[in-house]
Amino acid sequence: MEQTLLVLPMALTVVGAFVLLMLSTVKTIGLRRYLAVAVAFLAVSFVIELPQFGNGPARYAFPDIFGKMYLIDDFSTLFDLMFLAGAILTLLINSVYLEKRKYYNGEFFALFLFSIFGMMTLAHANDLVTAFIGLELASLSIYALVGYHKNNPLSGEAMFKYLVLGSLAGAMFILGAAIIYGVTGTTVITEIGTFVQQQGSHYTLALTVAGMLLFVTILFKIGAVPFHAWVLDVYHGSPFPVTMFMASTFKIALFAVALRIYLAYFALSGLHGSEILTVLTILTLLGGSWLALSQSILKRMLAGSSIVHGGYMLIALSSIGLGSQLAAPAIMFYLLSYFISSVGAFGILSYIAADAKRPLTYDDFKGFAQKRPYLAAMMAIFMLSLSGFPSTIGFLGKFYIFTSAIESRQFLLAGLGIFIAFVSVYYYFKLIAVMYFYETESKREPFRFGMSTLLITMMALMAIWGGIGTGLIPFFPGADGLIDIAKQAIGSL
Repeated sequence: MEQTLLVLPMALTVVGAFVLLMLSTVKTIGLRRYLAVAVAFLAVSFVIELPQFGNGPARYAFPDIFGKMYLIDDFSTLFDLMFLAGAILTLLINSVYLEKRKYYNGEFFALFLFSIFGMMTLAHANDLVTAFIGLELASLSIYALVGYHKNNPLSGEAMFKYLVLGSLAGAMFILGAAIIYGVTGTTVITEIGTFVQQQGSHYTLALTVAGMLLFVTILFKIGAVPFHAWVLDVYHGSPFPVTMFMASTFKIALFAVALRIYLAYFALSGLHGSEILTVLTILTLLGGSWLALSQSILKRMLAGSSIVHGGYMLIALSSIGLGSQLAAPAIMFYLLSYFISSVGAFGILSYIAADAKRPLTYDDFKGFAQKRPYLAAMMAIFMLSLSGFPSTIGFLGKFYIFTSAIESRQFLLAGLGIFIAFVSVYYYFKLIAVMYFYETESKREPFRFGMSTLLITMMALMAIWGGIGTGLIPFFPGADGLIDIAKQAIGSL
């Protein structure tokens, strides 16, 4: 019974996906009912999963059947909660956008749940083969979601590009896993870590090459330079809900597996590979900044900036193997801060784009503060948080990242990260400037209360609360509470 309860959230998610697939054959069911069914399954999974955090030591799920493939610990539980919350928020915030586009049906929501199931598998995976299955399950669903608007040539092109390059990257993961199995005789991550720690020095070259192949796949998925060629076109060609989902929830899933493999494989030995990761981090920070600076379409600007935020997290990832105790919790905190800020920003763009027939540019937001003052204020909060402005959660996220770099004596990366944060002010504050310093002839529109706008408001409040909040509200964690939760999750590994 206890084992069943542990995997029940994952089981409910995949059952919900199959239920939605069957319902999609019934033509009389409307989009709101599909949305309600999808959110209901995700919400029940979240409620069942929540009490499992902090509930005892790490355990294997059904070890008699799966061996050591599925690990249940605070680390995977916390990421599960983030995936489920991310999916619920993505669906509800985009409800207006989904209703305005008539091509969405039950299959769209089923793919969403299949993708979440793949991400949960990824977070729990204690085996490289299981991790690959989870990664591909999540990726295949997202490939289909990217090209879901089949009548839009941009969507088709984006899906094809992502599918071909993503499949090639997935092959790298399998090649790396095969080399590791050939050397260590196992694909269980914890056993690989033990082997590397005890005998890794005899197989340094083979294990380093294999580890790099694993990370090529992960670096491709997060869009790190030089594996970034697909990012802007895929983000641009995808429907807004899918772009938001990829930029926030899927990125969290990728860093979940990156953290587990890096902590077990590299950080315990001399195979940390920080020199290579340092070079890739520098390229990612510089390349992402250049792409974000050169864009006029807001969706593409946020795509470029997502590369930069991936670079910030790579700073902390490379610090793990150099002795920083704060680096791993800092990544988890940064993921949360980026999730809140990016979901809010994409949510407002999605809300505005529901009535638009073309991509939104900076010019479309001229005088936006006069036309829609409340939405403009919230967009300004999200831009400030993404740039790392003090008193926002984004500032604390960067503070922890740079502190971990200094703690591990990576002064070059810390300095470059601070410089890139200053550069990012240009493209984030440019949007704030066009909203507040330009006149518009459009009439002021009242704030429309609805699920989308209320959730966007909640995200804006969380962006501020995460930057200045403390324990003033009982049972509601502030910034210190969030970093403590991250440390507890990392400590369970």
